Amino acid sequence: MAELTYRDAVTRGIAQEMKRDPDVVFLGEDIAAAGGVFKTTVGLLEEFGPLRVRDTPISEQAILGAAMGAAMTGLKPIAEIMFSDFIAVCFNYLANEFSKHRYISNGQTKCPLVVRTANGGGARFGAQHSQSVENWCMMIPGLKVVAPSSPTDVVGLLAASVRDPDPVIFLEHKSLYPIKGEVPDGEIVDTIGTAKILRSGRDATITALALMVPRALEAAEKLKEEHGIDCEVIDVRSLVPLDTQTILGSVGRTHRLFTVEENPRLCGWGAEIVSIVADEAFYDLDGPPVRITTPHLPLPASDVLEDATIPSVDRIVDRVKRSLNA
Repeated sequence: MAELTYRDAVTRGIAQEMKRDPDVVFLGEDIAAAGGVFKTTVGLLEEFGPLRVRDTPISEQAILGAAMGAAMTGLKPIAEIMFSDFIAVCFNYLANEFSKHRYISNGQTKCPLVVRTANGGGARFGAQHSQSVENWCMMIPGLKVVAPSSPTDVVGLLAASVRDPDPVIFLEHKSLYPIKGEVPDGEIVDTIGTAKILRSGRDATITALALMVPRALEAAEKLKEEHGIDCEVIDVRSLVPLDTQTILGSVGRTHRLFTVEENPRLCGWGAEIVSIVADEAFYDLDGPPVRITTPHLPLPASDVLEDATIPSVDRIVDRVKRSLNA
């Protein structure tokens, strides 16, 4: 067992899969000699060489186009898009190309690739480098969408993503890169499409993703200590496929649902969860599901305004308390 930062877990996860399978290759901007703009790929060039770890031009379209071609011809590429906001530059590949390839070829060819990208706010990068774009990705048929919240999940879910026969968007939250956690020794392989109950509770279910997971856990402790409200916290981890059984089972026990989302409120992932719960567990609910979200606006450059925009521990506590005491 070793203590690793979230960023070092990214390095370990990539290295684990590159050691295991010589068909795994890695490409992106500044990932080789520079070790990544967030220092998540330090040492990979030295260990695996320039044929398998390749710096690319500043062209997101070129990166994903090359990754798709490599995947179609038998390799298993990991492609890095430096900031998730830049997915907009190469959106055609996500929406129309590799997401549809296995389907339109009638299964004759596969497109096993992973798009890694730094997602989310809180790090003072401004409106064009701080967005949470998981809702952009999960709306596209043919893509799997994963967002880990801990170092162990980074390694295990990255391994599962590389080994998956379909394209996976792997969203690493940039504000989580410095956090530390215990990571087991040896090979770690997780399962895409599984949520985790990180805290059991009887009064309400809180679903969260990535940076919102530690905030939801801290809020749940405050709610218990200060208000006697016992919340169950679920780390969703995978948006596509979504572990509806874990979420529905929890709501069936607690009878209340809260989603904590960093993506903007309009068309956020929590809306899909609320819709599913309304369809399949309506009579288990003792009150309306509540979404705690970022407003539908660009993230401010001001640190004070950015902190006020993204859901905080205090906002989660206040919203849950007011809803349950209404």
